[in-house]
Amino acid sequence: MKTRIALMSLVLSGSMLVAKANLQNGENQFRKVNNQSFKPGEVLRYRLHYGFVDAGEATLRVKECDRTMNGRKMIHVEGVGTSISAFDWFFKVRDRYESYLDAEGIFPWLFIRRVNEGGYEINQDYSFMQHKQKVDNGKGKTFETPAMVQDMISAFYYARTLDFTNAKPGDEFMIPMFYDDTNFPLKIKFVKRETINVRMGKFKCLKFAPVVEKGRVFKSEEDLAVWVTDDVNKIPLLAKAKILVGSIKMEVVETKNLAGPISKIEK
Repeated sequence: MKTRIALMSLVLSGSMLVAKANLQNGENQFRKVNNQSFKPGEVLRYRLHYGFVDAGEATLRVKECDRTMNGRKMIHVEGVGTSISAFDWFFKVRDRYESYLDAEGIFPWLFIRRVNEGGYEINQDYSFMQHKQKVDNGKGKTFETPAMVQDMISAFYYARTLDFTNAKPGDEFMIPMFYDDTNFPLKIKFVKRETINVRMGKFKCLKFAPVVEKGRVFKSEEDLAVWVTDDVNKIPLLAKAKILVGSIKMEVVETKNLAGPISKIEK
């Protein structure tokens, strides 16, 4: 379970490399984000490898949304993860994450989590009261949160709207998240720009290393890395993690309806 949480954190953090929130003054004033990185209809499909074995698959979709929150238009994003091959026989995984994002500010109003991993289940329905800086966990508890706090899925998409043009090696950034009834300031370090090869070909990328707590799942703070396409889409293309009992890799194997050209190097 710790491994699954760490991997989700890695994929999300891959492009979560922070910028200032640029909030306007006033309780009911929200930021406006210039989103040129994703649009309704986008689909990203990832393949998860444990060692040399294909172990799972995750698909992320951006959908139009007819619902509004406080009079504001929303975007519906969904992430579904499943175990495959032999892994499905001895450790069946069926996970679904949903976030209803503010279309202008790219922050969450609603978050839904349905996890079933080897019989272990998590059911969460969070209501983000961004105008009050609070979250209702749907089970009778309300938590104070930072302004424009993100959930596990919304953070992935918000980070893709950020401008990394001036990022320098060694720069560390932070973005506020809320998950499992806890405020979590995710920290990320920019490593370098480099070209990598994956199943889909060769790409120009930005490499980042999430700052993690040593000794839990990872041996050191350097044992995670994520590569984000160096283009307007800013897609986490590849993620690698060295864990105490092996290694995990997740990479994009299919993309549809991207907002702009991807940084693939053609032969």
